Amino acid sequence: MNKREFLRLSGILGAGIAISPMIACNQPESDKAEAKDTSEENNLPPVEFLLPALGYAFNALEPSIDAMTMEIHHGKHHAAYVKNLNLALAENKAFGGMKIEEILAAVSDQETAIRNNGGGHYNHSLYWQIIAPGGGNAPEGALLDAITSTFGSVEKFAEDFSKAATTRFGSGWAWLSVDANKKLFISSTPNQDNPLMTKLAEQKGQPILGIDVWEHAYYLNYQNKRADYVSAFMSVLNWNNVSANYAKVIA
Repeated sequence: MNKREFLRLSGILGAGIAISPMIACNQPESDKAEAKDTSEENNLPPVEFLLPALGYAFNALEPSIDAMTMEIHHGKHHAAYVKNLNLALAENKAFGGMKIEEILAAVSDQETAIRNNGGGHYNHSLYWQIIAPGGGNAPEGALLDAITSTFGSVEKFAEDFSKAATTRFGSGWAWLSVDANKKLFISSTPNQDNPLMTKLAEQKGQPILGIDVWEHAYYLNYQNKRADYVSAFMSVLNWNNVSANYAKVIA
């Protein structure tokens, strides 16, 4: 290659290098914006969950549920679920930006920490809300009509619900939920699962009432007498709050 050919080739390559950045800069703004939006959507930070306030004193449910059980249950067990859920979400970006109900609907048996701790947080948050000092009142209005229509009577509902709670093998929960057709059903789930877990639950729906039958919920006072604990739970059940949960679902 002589000097003249070398200079000619260098000029062609130089022009190509100069043109390429201009092509990149002239990318349509809409294309660039779309790429940016997608990136941000897939990298939302996880929601940081907090331990909800109990709303009443630890001894407020005595003698049905003792103060020490309430203190340990809320301040130790539930607090641990919240802490470990936040840690698990920080490690799994797929659940970024999701509310707890969305997380539970999306979780599978592949995300054990999120399944267990997310379920533990949601389940206990509902549990504290439906028991209250002065509970033990009776269902009324639309919920009473639905219970009577579905189970025959409030007494038959209580019998079926108590059976689901007492016969759940090992640790778990019993539920009163509303299905996709806005019909009530009773079910039970193992560990910290619940009917919101569409990829895991046998019966799927929106829980409006749930009872914790893990031993930590009752063993200090009732030891192995789970049936006595279930009966005590029903005596502090706040049906006004359960009715409010039902009204939201069927609205």
